[in-house]
Amino acid sequence: MANAQQPLRGKRVAFLAADGVEEIEYTQSRAAAEQAGAEAQLISIKSGEIQSMNHDINPANRYRVDRTVNQANPADYDALVLPGGAVNPDRLRMNQAAMNFVKAFFQQNKPVAAICHGPWSLVETGMVKGRTVTSYPSLHTDIVNAGGNWVDQQVQVDNGLVTSRAPGDLPAFCDKMVEEFAEGTHRQTAAA
Repeated sequence: MANAQQPLRGKRVAFLAADGVEEIEYTQSRAAAEQAGAEAQLISIKSGEIQSMNHDINPANRYRVDRTVNQANPADYDALVLPGGAVNPDRLRMNQAAMNFVKAFFQQNKPVAAICHGPWSLVETGMVKGRTVTSYPSLHTDIVNAGGNWVDQQVQVDNGLVTSRAPGDLPAFCDKMVEEFAEGTHRQTAAA
């Protein structure tokens, strides 16, 4: 049972990332979920390890993949996190299994959190249509063209979808992510 110190106790959170994931966006959001009591798993498009980066160009750490998107079942998770970095979501959106994984969370009304370039997966799956989101500023046109309403804010919450712009927004992003994940499923308004 969840409590005030660990509101995510008993919940499983999927972190979908590939090579090029921004180090701090992955590690800080994962640490926030785990400190709140969640069991976190790294899901990727390949097995083995993925390489994280600092500012898209400097290699950081390598992380062991718990499951590939072909092995992972969205029904086994309570929430999804999409960290950014420019390269990571660009690789993910080219993988149909990864995009099906993302879309399933929306179809199952589960909360999703995406930061920086992470919303590219939302654009690719059509999940920004009719939603208000924020992201790294370079995604503004992509989000608008996909039918979303883009705002320049530290954190934006739209019916279980938490979005933020960049690493500087991580404290607010992590707080809202934990809050929305603790609430559980949300009735969705976006087109599925």
